[in-house]
Amino acid sequence: MSMVTYKGYMAIIEPDLDDGILVGRAINTRDIIGFHGETIAEAVKSFHSVIDEYLEDCERLGKNPNKPYSGKFSLRLSPKLHSDIACAAGRAGKSLNQWVTDTLDDAAHNG
Repeated sequence: MSMVTYKGYMAIIEPDLDDGILVGRAINTRDIIGFHGETIAEAVKSFHSVIDEYLEDCERLGKNPNKPYSGKFSLRLSPKLHSDIACAAGRAGKSLNQWVTDTLDDAAHNG
């Protein structure tokens, strides 16, 4: 699996062994945006094209495009868990935000 980005949208590209092509989909938007190509270059070009078409269609229809995630993320925690992670962040010498970001990054990429 490979990841590509374009205009803030991220997509993964994977081989489809049955059809002998590369297929991809945007992963950081709620809208379904898919594409394909026979080579990596074709798949990346197709990704760029579908994003451009998606944005043009949204503009033509007067619809706000589903933007890539903003980077802001809210959680509801129990007061005890909030206290526990604040203590863990302090022990690590990090702010609560940095500790949570580092922990989630590690879980997303190594978990």
